[in-house]
Amino acid sequence: MADLPPDLFDQTTIISLLSTLAIVLAAYLTSCAVLPSKTTGLVRFFFIWHLADALCHFILEGSFLYHCFFSHAPALDAAEDWFPTPFNFLGWGAERVYGAQAGGDNPFAQLWMVYARADKRWAGVDLGVVSLELLTVFFDGPLALYICYCLARKDPKASIWMIVLATCELYGGFMTFCPEWLIGSLNLDTSNFMYMWVYLFFFNTLWVWIPLYIIYWAVGDISGALRARQVRKDV
Repeated sequence: MADLPPDLFDQTTIISLLSTLAIVLAAYLTSCAVLPSKTTGLVRFFFIWHLADALCHFILEGSFLYHCFFSHAPALDAAEDWFPTPFNFLGWGAERVYGAQAGGDNPFAQLWMVYARADKRWAGVDLGVVSLELLTVFFDGPLALYICYCLARKDPKASIWMIVLATCELYGGFMTFCPEWLIGSLNLDTSNFMYMWVYLFFFNTLWVWIPLYIIYWAVGDISGALRARQVRKDV
């Protein structure tokens, strides 16, 4: 363990990881409050997933966008290891450096600086990441909430919108990492288990495996409904 970073399990890291558990717990408790007691385990899981998804988008990724647009420092004061801000971002030429790295002691800035140990882009402003997060926060988040509403009301449109959102999540994940893979993952640190398998693999592939299963299930649900309609027509 001597070669591991000294901040691998510091207080900020632990609090950041616990925040994700708190989001899941909040989603679970909400499901207990709004879903009927006879709700199937699978539907309850879908509700919890989509509510936790929305909360992650609004709270965590929303805070990332906030720091990208509102936290800045003079470029002359930036540390050498800060992630560079693209020239003329928000019309400021090369005068400012933006991102969580300029967020000081703000708790959400510190949270993103923890994740940025594994992926440097999240410390500052990467135009591809920011563009995707704008869609994630302002489209995916509200859509996830709407899906929860549909699930709670047993609205069959939930299956359609779950496919739409799952496709968005898969596309977003690909477009987040593909540009980095094409340049040899220069901004990724895979030097230890925490960075590689917890931050980069686990937290990101959750938004791969679960959306894939949701698409599989929802397509089957819609197909079953269409088959049942066809049977009624043939009778």
